[in-house]
Amino acid sequence: MSAMSDLFRRRPLLAPLLGVLAGAGAIAVALVAQHGFGLEPCVLCIWQRWALGIAAALAVPALFLRGRARAASLVAAALGYLGSAGLAGFHGGVERKWWEGTSGCQAPDFGSAASVDQLRDALMGTEVVACDEVAWSLFGLSMADYNLFYSLGVALILLLAARALATGASGATAR
Repeated sequence: MSAMSDLFRRRPLLAPLLGVLAGAGAIAVALVAQHGFGLEPCVLCIWQRWALGIAAALAVPALFLRGRARAASLVAAALGYLGSAGLAGFHGGVERKWWEGTSGCQAPDFGSAASVDQLRDALMGTEVVACDEVAWSLFGLSMADYNLFYSLGVALILLLAARALATGASGATAR
């Protein structure tokens, strides 16, 4: 771990860049999967995108701060990535039918439609992607599973970097 700490101390912008680009990159991959390959997201997928975007945004101040303030921004970003990992873990459990998804994961109730025409209009305007169905998998792991490991990995790296920057922030060494 000492080599990694030294790396983050020598290149203090490396971790903030990772924090920003990891979130932006994951969202870009999700958008390509959606618009390029027709893999429509469920509500839990959308929530994971929000968590990744928030985590990336929390890393942005670290690009401009120094020392312990930079480390604090990296910790905040790491917490965002842990939130993404938590959502991804929940989503993976829903896909495996270990527990129920949220109310947004299910089809809406059309009981209030007074006529067949109203029911048809409501159905035509509703696109619900089930959270408990795996749209894509590789080696038995879904996109939610990959996001879980990815987000945990980024969070760990950011926490290690924050620790290295905070312990090395005696003034002159932290940029």
